[in-house]
Amino acid sequence: MNPSAELAAESITSAPLIDIQQLSLSYALAEGQLDVLRGVDLSLEAGETVAILGPSGSGKTTLLLLLAGLEQANGGRILFEDADLDHLDAEALADLRRDRLGIVFQSFHLVPSLTALGNVMLPLEIAGRDNPRETALTMLERVGLGERTSHYPSQLSGGEQQRVAIARALVHRPRLLLADEPTGNLDANTGARVIELLFGLNQETGSSMIMVTHDEAIAARCRRVLRLRDGKLIEDRDHALSA
Repeated sequence: MNPSAELAAESITSAPLIDIQQLSLSYALAEGQLDVLRGVDLSLEAGETVAILGPSGSGKTTLLLLLAGLEQANGGRILFEDADLDHLDAEALADLRRDRLGIVFQSFHLVPSLTALGNVMLPLEIAGRDNPRETALTMLERVGLGERTSHYPSQLSGGEQQRVAIARALVHRPRLLLADEPTGNLDANTGARVIELLFGLNQETGSSMIMVTHDEAIAARCRRVLRLRDGKLIEDRDHALSA
């Protein structure tokens, strides 16, 4: 390979998975402008795990929603590999979520009319993947719900529902997993088991992960810890560099 080709290949492989530049979001209210995010810059490499901490109202969940294409910024840009989210229409954003993203919320968001198996099969069927049933069954076995595949969300405990949600989010091996307080509605013991499962599966699938959490111990398990306050990124600590 000639030197110019080598440089080109290196630039491709070193490109970040996510590149956020001066991201801002504000709303006009009767009492004045509400600044939710203010000039956030962030780069995420493939395979990284990132925790986002901050007080209520600091912009944590909003940042995840923007990354998922579920909200639109009014300043700055988000580059997801080769995609500029600001330039994608609703259909293209839906395709991006289907093919490259997994999302876990604290409220589970399972489809109540579908069984555990049906919920986990859903993203595979939408994406037209081969063998969705077999793949979903394998993932449900992996999260310890092989005996609960025919149960509906209303027949499952909170911890079981969250395990179904995690299986659904990771079954298609997304490039990026977004998790918003995934243990927020669980008791401490169940939450600890869910976190163990989430980190283990995320490592197995090779996904990058960005997790909003209020728990310092959970955040310490991530390679990087970000802190938001009043819509600004006030800390970006890399455990690999500080170790």
